[in-house]
Amino acid sequence: MLWIAIRMLTGDKTKFYGLVFGIAFSTLLITQQLTIFVNLIERGASGTYNVGEAEVWVMDPVSRTTEVNFPMPSTALDKVRGVPGVEWAVPHLRAAASVRTKEGDLEGVAIIGVDDATLIGLPKNMVAGSIDVLSQPDSVIIDDVGTINMFGADVDPIGERLELNDQRAVVRGIADAIPSFTSQVTLYTKYSQALRYVPGTRNRMSFVLAGVADGQTAGQVADRIEEQTGLKAETRDEFAQAGVDFIVQNTGIPTNFGITVVLGFVVGVAIVGLTFSLFIRDNIKQFGALKAIGVTNGRILRMVSVQAGLVGFIGYGLGVLGTVVFLWSFSGNPFFKGFYIPWQIPLISLVAVVVILAITGTLALRSVFQTEPASVFR
Repeated sequence: MLWIAIRMLTGDKTKFYGLVFGIAFSTLLITQQLTIFVNLIERGASGTYNVGEAEVWVMDPVSRTTEVNFPMPSTALDKVRGVPGVEWAVPHLRAAASVRTKEGDLEGVAIIGVDDATLIGLPKNMVAGSIDVLSQPDSVIIDDVGTINMFGADVDPIGERLELNDQRAVVRGIADAIPSFTSQVTLYTKYSQALRYVPGTRNRMSFVLAGVADGQTAGQVADRIEEQTGLKAETRDEFAQAGVDFIVQNTGIPTNFGITVVLGFVVGVAIVGLTFSLFIRDNIKQFGALKAIGVTNGRILRMVSVQAGLVGFIGYGLGVLGTVVFLWSFSGNPFFKGFYIPWQIPLISLVAVVVILAITGTLALRSVFQTEPASVFR
């Protein structure tokens, strides 16, 4: 009987392809949009994960993310260093600035000042040059995505001269960094040099980055810092999550992507439901003949389930494959750098496909169950 069900399904090629297309399109839309959404909001944590050495981030109590921060006095660094369990602590500056290129173009950039002695605060990997170039006068390191945004994909920025607050800056390295949410150009330099590039108020230090001594956990040290200094201290993971939450709470991205995912589900139900109903209606006499020779409704239910399962398996596979091909084809685009498909998303798409097939299959079977076996002989 199951073989008969498959032959009935594939015998009408138009409706068979229509069912597969409906499931594939719905899967592609849901999987692709969820993938872009997750990777996009994770960019809110890029500033935290680009600094791999820092286990605890210390900041003013009103600061929320790496981009939304309030400067602290320099004395905060000594306070943090005096807390038991802190192995080391270094200053960290993050500020916005405008840079003028040699062509005279004005570009908004993010200036990141890293510790002069240890260079803690730089990304782990370099695309070109080394972190030692910051020992040279007026040196900055640019992130790889910022290189493309500022100079273009085919231009080598090493040696390029920039103007920052009437100060000279020379690009001498390219960092392999996770892009920020806005993909803004990021320039890394020493903390002392960053103070010259970004004039401001008396308080200039954005964060204190701290390491944890052996035998201590980051959570314990963070709580102790808050208790003894009055500053806000968060572990790396907590601060990264704060960056993600900030984007979710203060932008319309979740709503927009949510609407698209819901539309993908609705379109899948509409296309598959309509095509499945037409398929059942066109084969109602065959189902009536099966009931006339003693085939029960339970057996027919299993036949239709096999048909739905076959369509779902092929359509789901094509949809997920389409998402993989989409990401691969745009892998060279800086906007999609580091994009991946979390394993939870294909599972969500699979659940959506099962629900679509369950809804459409149930609606289509109603007419079969209500068919009288004798009707086939009329």
